[in-house]
Amino acid sequence: MDSKKIWGTLDPFYENGAILGRKVANTSFLDALLREDPFDEYHFFPGVMKVCQDLSNNISKKFPEFISSGRIKIFDRRELPAKLGSTDYHCFHQSDCILYPQHIAGVRNRYSKRIFPITSLTHSLSYSDYGQSFLSHMWSGISKRDCIISTSRAGVGVVENYFKILRKGYSLDEKKFPAPSVRRIPLGLDTAKFTAPDDIEAVGAAKRLGIYADDDKKCLNMLVFGRISHFSKMDILPLLRAIRKIFKTGIDKNSLRLVLAGWAEPGDDFPDTLQNIAGSIGLKLSIFKCPSEKEKLDLYKASDIFISIADNPQETFGITVIEALSMGIPAVVSDYDGYRDLVQDGITGFLIPTIGPADTQLTDVMAPLLYDNNYHLQISQTTIVETNALAEALLKLIKDSALRSAMGSEGIKRVKSRYNWSRIISDHVELWEELNNIQVDTELLKNSVHPSHVAFGEVFRHYTSRIIAPDTKVSTSETGQAIYHGVDFPLIYKGLEYIIDENLINKAAFFARKNITVEELVTRLQSANPASSTERIINSILWCLKHDILEPL
Repeated sequence: MDSKKIWGTLDPFYENGAILGRKVANTSFLDALLREDPFDEYHFFPGVMKVCQDLSNNISKKFPEFISSGRIKIFDRRELPAKLGSTDYHCFHQSDCILYPQHIAGVRNRYSKRIFPITSLTHSLSYSDYGQSFLSHMWSGISKRDCIISTSRAGVGVVENYFKILRKGYSLDEKKFPAPSVRRIPLGLDTAKFTAPDDIEAVGAAKRLGIYADDDKKCLNMLVFGRISHFSKMDILPLLRAIRKIFKTGIDKNSLRLVLAGWAEPGDDFPDTLQNIAGSIGLKLSIFKCPSEKEKLDLYKASDIFISIADNPQETFGITVIEALSMGIPAVVSDYDGYRDLVQDGITGFLIPTIGPADTQLTDVMAPLLYDNNYHLQISQTTIVETNALAEALLKLIKDSALRSAMGSEGIKRVKSRYNWSRIISDHVELWEELNNIQVDTELLKNSVHPSHVAFGEVFRHYTSRIIAPDTKVSTSETGQAIYHGVDFPLIYKGLEYIIDENLINKAAFFARKNITVEELVTRLQSANPASSTERIINSILWCLKHDILEPL
């Protein structure tokens, strides 16, 4: 077994495509982990060759020394059983709790000599098929060392509620169907990148963005950063209603500007609708669709108040909130989901009260039959962010520059002390150490079979005329004789090397020169190749039978 402290994962963490909160969080986590560098080696098992190459390229650009020193190792996922059998992993960590942790546990239990912790992260938790996903986490092979990490207290509650409701609905005994523990570790931020600008930098950013007043008198800019959509993240219309109330108090309409920035679907007319409504109330509205990273920083630098009135259960944490706080911007956010962890009401900003539905049965039963945006829209449109409270909070900040400055300063302190990546990675390392020290019943776990895993040999047993048995007799064929004497050669397709041992083929042909039972052949091959498992030996015998190296009698 390896004495090194090794971290493993199936995920690449780096993803291409549109910039979304989940992708930003995962990339930032891996960058921070490698910067802090708490392990001797980092092993990745991506499932696709292109992903392996992209991962290698990304790490080579950012951390070339890890590649050159061999401390980053990227394996074919099909190597996982063999690597678990030969490597003492400290932990496996997944970028998402939905897809693989429970199935990694199944492979770990069967092949690893030690039950290492498997941890995984939550992102959006509101998709209608997630009940089935969390149900698959509840099985006898889950260890007390396995843990789901949620980024917020609200997220912890969601996962625990899933397990509670599933146990009740399926009448599952907690001892027979345990679930992973759930812990909270927030996301982090590169606080060196997100720093408060001085006045000159703020004006420069506003000018570059084209949101600086013509008379050189800077407008007060209120920034909303997130997906610009009526069915995702938040509905902007209540904010426009609140601003109309603010204008009715006598605030100069020319002194305010609302800036919307974030991902927008191509061809979506919702941004145009918002522009028309803003025009009808006399509000200056600037929209920045899919801004670059440079534009994103300029948007923060040019802004005086940050607003995010999330009303959609898709949101779990709120990375843009801590980005804004780190830039010294007071945040006005809904008292909803993970936001209440991030903003200290009256200190770093304001939490706006929310009201939720008491019953969602109509949406509940229809959600599996609808597109995600359909039922998310239904839920969010029955979740209220109190408009009057929103208007009052914004008005306080609009009128009081000293309050904005004080809250901005407190926000910077808060993010630097709690949400810097160094602190977050330290929290993960402490959790992995803690989980490793929990006592587990290794033998009990090794005998556990995940109930949802398809037992192909059993399920499809009736497809073939007969199945191989210990007393099945086999003999070396004419082809096998030719291969043994070097006249012919075996052709093993790429990918089969993970279940078939090529070194056994000639030996199988030799041992079966006279009729021999499968049981006897397995025993002889095990003696000849002690490192090869019984599974690989039997698979190799079956392959030899398939390719006429051996023949059944």
